[in-house]
Amino acid sequence: MANYDKKVLDCFIANQLQLFPEKVAETHEEADEFLEMMFAVVVKGKRAVRKYFEETGVDMTGEDIMQASEVFDVGDGRYLIVEG
Repeated sequence: MANYDKKVLDCFIANQLQLFPEKVAETHEEADEFLEMMFAVVVKGKRAVRKYFEETGVDMTGEDIMQASEVFDVGDGRYLIVEG
C-alpha cells in the first residue's frame, strides 16, 4: 500500500457508494488496489479538478464539476477523482 495515503483511502471507503452501486473495497489494501487499477488521481484544489476534466476531454458544461460522482472531497483541500 504505497500509492494513496490513509486520508484518501478513508475518504474513498466511506464515500464509494456515491459512484458505485455496491461497495468495491472494505479495507485500505483493497481500496488502494482498486484505486490503482482505476488510475484514480489525487489533485489539490478545485481548479485542479476542473483542469483534470478539461485535459481528459470530459464535457462538464452546465454541470457543477465538484458535485460529480467521480469527485471525492478528501477534506484537506485535496480531491480524489475516480472515473468509474
